[in-house]
Amino acid sequence: MKISLFHTFRPYKKEYLPKDILTGIIIALVSIPISMGYAEVAGLPAVYGLYGSVLPILFFSVFSTSRQFILGVDAAPAAIVGSALAALGIQAQSPQAMQYVPLIAICSGLWLLLFYILKAGKIVNYISTPVMGGFISGIALTIILMQIPKILGGTTGSGELPELLHHLGETIAHELNLLSVLLGLAALICIRLAKKYIPRFPMAVVMMGAGVAATCLFHVDRYGVRLLSAVEPGLPKLFLPDLSQVEMTHVVGRGLMVAVVVMAETLLSENNFASRNGYQIDENQEILACAAGNIAAGVVGCCPVNGSISRTSMSEQYGGKTQAVSVTAGLTMTGILLFATGFIGYLPVPVLAAIVISALMNVVEFELAKRLFLVSRKEFYIFVAACLGVLLLGTIYGVIIGILLSFIAVILKATNPPRAFLGVIPGRENFYDLKKNRHAHAISQVVIYRFSESLFFANARIFTEDIEASLKEDTRAVIVDAGAVNSIDITAADSLEMLAESLKKRGIRFYLTEHGEGINGELRKLGKGHLIQEGAVRRTITAALHDAGFHEPYPLLDLEREEHPERIQLLAEEENSLEEFAWAFGEEAVEQIEKKVHHMMDYLQKLPDLEWLSEHGLPAEADDWKEFGAIDEDEVLRRLEMHLDELPKALSGQKKLVMELLEKRRRFLVKKLEKEDPQVLEKLRASREILERRLEKQNPEAARKLHKLEESWREKTEDMEAGNSNHKKIQEDDHGIRN
Repeated sequence: MKISLFHTFRPYKKEYLPKDILTGIIIALVSIPISMGYAEVAGLPAVYGLYGSVLPILFFSVFSTSRQFILGVDAAPAAIVGSALAALGIQAQSPQAMQYVPLIAICSGLWLLLFYILKAGKIVNYISTPVMGGFISGIALTIILMQIPKILGGTTGSGELPELLHHLGETIAHELNLLSVLLGLAALICIRLAKKYIPRFPMAVVMMGAGVAATCLFHVDRYGVRLLSAVEPGLPKLFLPDLSQVEMTHVVGRGLMVAVVVMAETLLSENNFASRNGYQIDENQEILACAAGNIAAGVVGCCPVNGSISRTSMSEQYGGKTQAVSVTAGLTMTGILLFATGFIGYLPVPVLAAIVISALMNVVEFELAKRLFLVSRKEFYIFVAACLGVLLLGTIYGVIIGILLSFIAVILKATNPPRAFLGVIPGRENFYDLKKNRHAHAISQVVIYRFSESLFFANARIFTEDIEASLKEDTRAVIVDAGAVNSIDITAADSLEMLAESLKKRGIRFYLTEHGEGINGELRKLGKGHLIQEGAVRRTITAALHDAGFHEPYPLLDLEREEHPERIQLLAEEENSLEEFAWAFGEEAVEQIEKKVHHMMDYLQKLPDLEWLSEHGLPAEADDWKEFGAIDEDEVLRRLEMHLDELPKALSGQKKLVMELLEKRRRFLVKKLEKEDPQVLEKLRASREILERRLEKQNPEAARKLHKLEESWREKTEDMEAGNSNHKKIQEDDHGIRN
């Protein structure tokens, strides 16, 4: 396996350096409260969280292929380790805990190393966007709920949603501190406003400075505001395990659990950030980077580490571009441990909790949830289930639920595949979906069925039921378009055989067509080769039709060729593009047509002469107006009339002239069809009646104004025609007198 070191540094651009350094310093400062808090959750003294923010993050930066992702002491592994200690009856921060926790970190790293060797990173390819979004949102909401009690004046929560809500209630009842709430809310509001109006400004660092100033000047700790624990200066010592104090089976088991969570959570989050920012990662090497980070954490006596969504979100917010951010953060933390631990004891906990909450608010996928709710309710429910799985059952069960939901979604899609019945359009080749093409007609006595999914046990019944339901008394042939069928299992092969046999007994020929050669090989392997020998497998639909005795021109349902031969040609030529428009836009079709009409109105003022419109119709160079048939053009002209009040300024004074020209064009279309296509003229007149009712319903006010304008225009036209008639009569009388 090829390992790429310092991947995000090659090539490195000088303009990245200022933002990478500034972001790294911010990440180190923000990591102080986060890391110390989660170290305590894992059962270690708070200072070990700072130790876990040096070597692990540096090792991760060496191997990682993610430009942004930050490793650190984080919620999920800390919670797993803390609950493991409680289950084993080991007291937090005891000598036994100090042995167990770093050994679990080392074992987690070794398990991750094994996952790397096995190339387990591809597991994320089987997790869909709704599952990934729900999973990440669940983690972010869990951590937010852990942090809220710290704003209220209490300590960090732990566990799943019921435990977190219980702890929140207990904090409100017994530990609520109004000054703490005021400080936390003020910091949160300032950070959120800065993100909205000055997103690149490091408001989080300013709030930390303001918190230290509040402690030094106003002694907020005297009024019940919690401060971070003071830290002795110095770097961590190497961890030397005492195996006599631990049960290795427990360590190895918990290490496996942590490794699975670290791999799943980190890869899911990294892919989410990579997709959002337009780059790719090597999933397998990310597992190696996590392995290196966890082994490094164990070596310095820390708990397991994980990819941090909150810190990565901050890195993204402040413009971090490469893993130079991680290197800067690690070096900054080293400097803090050596020379600047004194200020840590002055940091108010609620201010730091507000910083963490603000970062996590950016991670919750509210927009994705909204989009899924509007577009696909099924995927929205999957998103919610993945989110609730993490909230209610924890990260590891959330991972399992997410993977199961992804597979269920794939199965549901495969068991209800796209499928259609096909027909032909006179004068054209190929075969068309009867529902999507109103000019397509089924071939008499033939069923042509397209199945767009591989055939297997879960959808074989749907396949059979669709065909059985389509049969009529005079059906002579069933032809399956299997062009999208890539594989077939033994259950589906048995169903095919039984269907073919059942149809044969009723005198109906059965054909499987358009598929690749691999399907024929699978049929032979599954013992169904006799279907090929009996002629039930044909290369194309046309070949199957010919074999069944059907040749061009095919006999079509609901269309008598002998009575209306000219109608066949009309159907071939006159395809309604507005119908195609409705198919493309669905419920938004009317809205989209109206947008096109407004575009056309703007185009009118570009015409060199408006009279051109009445003589030539809609200009072909306007992309929106190309290839309109008479019925299409008539509808667009009528819709243009409905919007005469919205003409561009250049034409606003010529409303009656524009309407006159549009009506001239509509009359021209009628006269043209009277001479050339009487059948289409009948259809045009019927279409006009339907259109008028529809337009009056869609925009009654515009319809009323248009009818009033039309009435005025008709009166003027009638007066002009009467005047012309009188003038002509006078001329004729004068001519008679002269003669």
